Amino acid sequence: MEMWIPEKAAEIIRILMSNGFEAYVVGGCVRDSFLGRKPGDWDITTSARPEEVKRIFSRTVDTGIEHGTVTVLMDQEAFEVTTYRVDGEYEDHRHPKEVTFTASLEEDLKRRDFTINAMAYNPETGLVDIFDGRGDLERKIVRCVGDPGERFDEDALRILRAIRFSAQLGFSIDEETQKAMTSRAEALRHVSAERIRVELVKLLVSDHSERIKEACRLGITKVILPEYDAIVGVEQHTPNHIYDVEMHTLIALKNIESDPILRLTMLFHDFGKPVVKKTDKGRDIFYKHPEVSAQMCRDILKRLKFDNYTLERVYRLVKWHGLKYFPNEVSVRRALNRVGKDIFEQFIKVQRADVSAKNPEVVEKKQKLLDEKETIYRQIIERGDCFEVKTLAVNGKDLIQAGIPQGPVLGAILERLVEMVIDDQSLNTKEELLRLAVEVKDDPTIFNEKEYFFEK
Repeated sequence: MEMWIPEKAAEIIRILMSNGFEAYVVGGCVRDSFLGRKPGDWDITTSARPEEVKRIFSRTVDTGIEHGTVTVLMDQEAFEVTTYRVDGEYEDHRHPKEVTFTASLEEDLKRRDFTINAMAYNPETGLVDIFDGRGDLERKIVRCVGDPGERFDEDALRILRAIRFSAQLGFSIDEETQKAMTSRAEALRHVSAERIRVELVKLLVSDHSERIKEACRLGITKVILPEYDAIVGVEQHTPNHIYDVEMHTLIALKNIESDPILRLTMLFHDFGKPVVKKTDKGRDIFYKHPEVSAQMCRDILKRLKFDNYTLERVYRLVKWHGLKYFPNEVSVRRALNRVGKDIFEQFIKVQRADVSAKNPEVVEKKQKLLDEKETIYRQIIERGDCFEVKTLAVNGKDLIQAGIPQGPVLGAILERLVEMVIDDQSLNTKEELLRLAVEVKDDPTIFNEKEYFFEK
């Protein structure tokens, strides 16, 4: 059988073969080609040692030479070329103690994680598929190469990768592989937070983000995300809900676009519900769960070493996801002030996804209200209404010149002026705001917190 591979990759293989070595494209690029997906990278495996690869090609980079990997540059394209290898003993459930080069392609393929990733292809000799990876592609199964327990003992991250591939490809996981995943799940504690984070995000942005439920069933989230296990089976006896918190979360995840920040928000948005849940006369109450969820979300994102940009945005979206506001200009301006213009578009998408996972009897009405609010929001932005301090007609320097001292009271007065302008845009003139600033500077309630309304 023939498989298309890029011209430059084929040229590297031809050059290696002309020098007396074996060479194949291998792994994910072969898998994706059979699935009709565009491979992200074309990796090449060869019997040539790293020093021989460097001798044959004039432009190379030592990207992982201790593991046998040299990057070969062909014009403007880069290809990783890795020597056939056998991994030594694994001491930390992640990295081999040593790597031994081998002349055997079969030995190299034996060390790989799943059968669908253990296929190699050469344009002249064809497909090498010792472990029936192509058959597993047709059967839509993720199955370990050889003994699954051994594969997971070597690298515990493979446990999470199995779920991730299942979610990305829509495949089921082989039964023996599942059993080994459960029995070895605790070993994920030895894997770095950064590696866990990468696999979790790939799972969440896949077409089957609901497969995180499988990670829970197999005991994986108990180790890497125990907050998820806490929402399982938490009933919601309220007019707005018919699903438990887990099912509501899974539906909301599916109903938002495949963006890491949005998917993370929907995963975390109700994590606080088990913490705050109370029941009164048969009705469940989850008072201030968005704020509790936001604190939990911040802790999780820090634990998994997410970047500050993602942490800050997801935290705010989780915190405000239940904000109750109304389809009128004043209320929408006030929501913009609370949530922030920079994430308001995402905030609308989060509220839509949240509503979509509620009681079907209330969804249509709530989505219509969101339509009305979004229309008003767009009109406010188009007009350039004032709803934040930086668009007031005065600034701190103006207030100081008017005799108001620097310090906390200055910021409190600016915030009070914004609240007034949100109610009445005609007040947003320098003369009027300076007059109002003098009036309110001695108001004892000026430091009162803003009032927020969250949906229960």
